[in-house]
Amino acid sequence: MKSANSVLDAALTAVAPAIWGSTYLVTTELLPADRPLLAAAVRALPAGLVLLAATRALPQGIWWWRAVVLGLLNIGAFFCLLFVAAYHLPGGVAALMVSAQPMLVLVLSAMLLRTRISGRHLVSCALGAAGVAMLVLRPDAGVDAIGVLSGLGGAACMAAGVVLTKRWGRPEGASLLAFTGWQLTVGGLAVLPLALLVEGVPGHVSGTNLAGFAYLSLVGALLAYLIWFRGIERLPALAVSFLGFASPLAAAVLGYVVLGQGFSVLQAAGAVVIVVAVELAQPRSPRLPPAESRPASSPSLPTPSS
Repeated sequence: MKSANSVLDAALTAVAPAIWGSTYLVTTELLPADRPLLAAAVRALPAGLVLLAATRALPQGIWWWRAVVLGLLNIGAFFCLLFVAAYHLPGGVAALMVSAQPMLVLVLSAMLLRTRISGRHLVSCALGAAGVAMLVLRPDAGVDAIGVLSGLGGAACMAAGVVLTKRWGRPEGASLLAFTGWQLTVGGLAVLPLALLVEGVPGHVSGTNLAGFAYLSLVGALLAYLIWFRGIERLPALAVSFLGFASPLAAAVLGYVVLGQGFSVLQAAGAVVIVVAVELAQPRSPRLPPAESRPASSPSLPTPSS
């Protein structure tokens, strides 16, 4: 059985990847064309700076290098590799590469967090990957070595970021706002030079573009990562990683509702399989034996009076 608190925590945490699932729609409809690195930098850096200004808290001691590591894994390197994969692979194949993340989290959790790998977890990983394949793959999907390696690298970065965030926790006295701000700032600063070097500054930015950038930064980064890091604190690492499947699911639904894209019976079946995989991966409370099978407590003996 699952406790009410874990169900609520899982439902709230799933909101973050569901928001990330809207990134494709916002990028194609609102942002300047062919500026993925700029979108990644603008998504992370302003949100991080806002949180730093609001909290006025910087890392202390060992947390300087830990914040850099987490910021690169969770934000900077992950964004860059994800966009490389998106440019070299069809969206479905890229999503399938990133769906390897829960399996990597399973292995890293066993190594670093000493969690036990159960048959239920392995079944969840297999179902999740199969569900994503059914949801997003197309018969004409092509495969590119650079894209595949980038997609797997992005999955590895996100998996390592989730597990290390769980292992290290949050420094005592640091708020969730500050902790999130450090990572978004590091990730944004890592991506920004690459964006300027590779893509340059856009010649014209419209009001629609600004609205898209504002959504990605305030909702897609600031709000979503606050929810995500809160979930990592409260749920097992593997359970959190499976909630990431809400991203391709949300993207497929938004494509159908907003863009009029097709949604086949196979895709609907894939969505159901993903939901089953996520459900299986969530934590369960230990079952108590029936009352009649529990050993009766020994009656307390009177203590001798002094």
